[in-house]
Amino acid sequence: MWIIFGFIAIAATIMNLYKYKTGKDYKLALAMGLSFTALTLCAEHSKVANWVDGEDWGALMDVMPAMEKALWVLTAVLILLNITPIFLERKNKIIR
Repeated sequence: MWIIFGFIAIAATIMNLYKYKTGKDYKLALAMGLSFTALTLCAEHSKVANWVDGEDWGALMDVMPAMEKALWVLTAVLILLNITPIFLERKNKIIR
C-alpha cells in the first residue's frame, strides 16, 4: 500500500509544480502531495509494526536500513518540492 501512496504523492507533487508553472491554483495539489507523503510514511510504519508483531526479525534487518534512508529522502524531497511554489509566489510578490 505504501508504494501506491508514494506514487500518488509523486504524481500530486508533479501536478502541483505544473499547476504553479501554468498559473493555475495549485493549493489542492500541494495538499494532496503532502497528505499522500504522510500516508506513505504511515503505511510503511504499519508494515513494520506488523513485522514486529509477527517477530519477523529477518525482514526488519534486511529491509529497514535501506527503507529508512529512502523514506527520509522521499519525504524531504517531496516536502521541498511541494512548498517551492509558495516560496516562489512570495518572492514574486516582494519583487513586484
